[in-house]
Amino acid sequence: MTTKVEYQSESGQRATGELVLPPGEGRVGAVMVFHEWWGLNDHMRSIIEKIAAQGFLTLCLDLFDGTTTRDAAEAAKMLGALDWERAMDRAKGAFAYLKQHPRANGKVAALGFCMGGALTFAAAVHVRGLSAVVPFYGLPGKDISEYDAIDAPVLGHFAKRDDWVKPEAIDAIRERLLAQGKSIKTEFYEADHAFVNDTRPEVYSPDNAKLALDRTFAFLKQHLA
Repeated sequence: MTTKVEYQSESGQRATGELVLPPGEGRVGAVMVFHEWWGLNDHMRSIIEKIAAQGFLTLCLDLFDGTTTRDAAEAAKMLGALDWERAMDRAKGAFAYLKQHPRANGKVAALGFCMGGALTFAAAVHVRGLSAVVPFYGLPGKDISEYDAIDAPVLGHFAKRDDWVKPEAIDAIRERLLAQGKSIKTEFYEADHAFVNDTRPEVYSPDNAKLALDRTFAFLKQHLA
């Protein structure tokens, strides 16, 4: 079950999200999750519940402040209006909130889908101290040199049939980071964009979704223990 929480962004502004505690009472790794352009909806709640069930303290940032939509045109407008600097301000606050949580062991990962996948990459650049980064089919429009700031291990999941995120763009980032001795692995799936979203039957790919999530859970357990 998710619980609505408030925390402060790095600049001291009010921010909100939904938190799920893992089973047990011990200290565990934490995961901050960035939602898709639809907003923090029931699908995202189901995702963070799955992550928490694997033993992680899990927080989904609410970057649209309670607004959700099922209309792609409206979602595109919401994405277009998103203040990315403000989003990173909130991400830094969420990072601090999770590190200080009584159930946290001090290690925090960033993870997100679609728009949230792009924000995950952005967090990898701007939020210092992350222990792992897991973007799903998202990529911000940044100068590739900005990715040099990434210092956390990355596991990225991407669809081979994706009109939004091209494999060659991902390959360029991977090769650049590998050349710098950094840790990045990218997995490509015979699927469409948003293949993990089980509320969208036109793109949902159950087998690929399970494989991607299983790989993610193993990666998080490796780096957040």
